[in-house]
Amino acid sequence: MLIKKLTFLFFICTLISSLFITSKAAVILQYHHVSDSTPKSTSISPKQFEVHLQYLADEQFNVIPLPQLVNALKNKQSLPDKTVAITFDDAYSNILSQAKPILDKFKFPYTIFINPQLINSSPKPYLSWDQITTLSDLPNQQVTIANHGLTHDSFARQTKNKSKEEWFTQQTNNLLLAESIIEEHTGKSFKFFAYPYGEYTSELQHWLNENDFVAFTQQSGAVGLSTDLTAIPRFPASQPYDQIASLKDKLYSMPLDLSMLITDTSNHQSPITTYSSIKDVTFNVKVEDFNRNLLTCYISGIGKQEVEWISADKFTLTFSKSLPIGRVRSNCTAPSIEKSGRFYWFSQPWFVLNADGSWYPL
Repeated sequence: MLIKKLTFLFFICTLISSLFITSKAAVILQYHHVSDSTPKSTSISPKQFEVHLQYLADEQFNVIPLPQLVNALKNKQSLPDKTVAITFDDAYSNILSQAKPILDKFKFPYTIFINPQLINSSPKPYLSWDQITTLSDLPNQQVTIANHGLTHDSFARQTKNKSKEEWFTQQTNNLLLAESIIEEHTGKSFKFFAYPYGEYTSELQHWLNENDFVAFTQQSGAVGLSTDLTAIPRFPASQPYDQIASLKDKLYSMPLDLSMLITDTSNHQSPITTYSSIKDVTFNVKVEDFNRNLLTCYISGIGKQEVEWISADKFTLTFSKSLPIGRVRSNCTAPSIEKSGRFYWFSQPWFVLNADGSWYPL
């Protein structure tokens, strides 16, 4: 009888503990349009968007407001396993007309990154200030309004009619102005910034850090306690990445803690390079829970790259071809040993300029 009671108590304790599994990982999803009639590259259909949210609900993902996730990262606090945040860039009006009814159905919170100077523009593809403030006023951080720049200009492309210092000062002043306008209309300032086009510089990262901003990119990857808070990854979930089969692996992914050994004077990894100027890259690894022989790295435009292990915690990628001109990403993944079926995931972006240093078209 005593053995049966002890066995039962052990079962109950195991069951209870399983309900409160904590993790140091999270995933952020990035959307733009939710529509059948907008450009496919930045759109997901309302029907497929509901498929995404239904999957999150069915698999009991912990969908939380972005401020809650960021606060946990800042304070080095663990999160419930399978934590997800939902974000939208650009504040298109179909977020209200198409996405919100679906989000309300599942009672999921979300964040909208806006360009204040484009609000109330004509023609009007964007939400109005009245709509934005109404959304911001919803209870329980249901909707977070955050900064996507005053306009949708790149924060990496220096204009020709200004010195680098003048241009940088103007850009950062505009970013602060956008934050103040958002606070004026919503009464809230989260100091969250999503890079337009996903482009950024190491100098801007340093400035954001000094001014207490956190920033979000457009390269893939899970988020963890080692994530650089000026380059927080988000998984693009619009077409052609909207199919649930590929989304599953991303939602269950965990952060692969890598640090690139080539850094600049501001102690950030420099993402801007010119064509043919980088031949290889070396990473340090701080994750133990994977078989190093199963680490796989792909680079957009040139495919799978050979991984050469230099030591137990260091490997090099020697590029099979020159990185193509444009926005380039290296995605490295490795299956977890402890958590079967789940993958560690890391993405490194590069913005590869023409050989003469000129920018590629947006």
